[in-house]
Amino acid sequence: MVKKLQKIIASKSSHAQLSDSVKDSAQQIWQAGLGAFTRAQAEGSKAFESLVKEGVSIQRKTAAAAEGKISEATSKMSHMATDITSKASGQWDKLEHIFEERVAKALNKLGVPSAKDVNALIARIDELNKTVQKLSAKAVPAAAKAAPTRAASPAKKAAAPKPKAKSTAAKKVKSAKTQG
Repeated sequence: MVKKLQKIIASKSSHAQLSDSVKDSAQQIWQAGLGAFTRAQAEGSKAFESLVKEGVSIQRKTAAAAEGKISEATSKMSHMATDITSKASGQWDKLEHIFEERVAKALNKLGVPSAKDVNALIARIDELNKTVQKLSAKAVPAAAKAAPTRAASPAKKAAAPKPKAKSTAAKKVKSAKTQG
């Protein structure tokens, strides 16, 4: 278009040709502008829709990444909380053990027997009871054999073996005490 105007000016033709040429150029510029505007409108809405789609896609990706980071952080925090809880419970167990040891020492100093001591005594008593029962069982048949030869009353016969059984049981208790 500029070349066209230059040719007209170079040929020094009439004023009318120049005027027509300028009008034609202005008309073409105007039409080119309208075409550009129309294309921009058509492609602008397409471009806008394309940008919206990209924005939605990016927003979804960002949300997914954020959720991943949040779940990762939550996992780390729960793991840390579990570790801290286990360490704290371990410390409480140690403290409880120390407390129990100190209470046991204090009770021992006061002469209070421990559960272990009481269980040992119960076991000894059970053994002594079994021994007494065995001796009593042996003493009753021996007393029954001795009954026809003696002229003692049945009440005295039954009473006679008991002191003997008690004395042997008492000896065993004394010997157990001195051993233990």
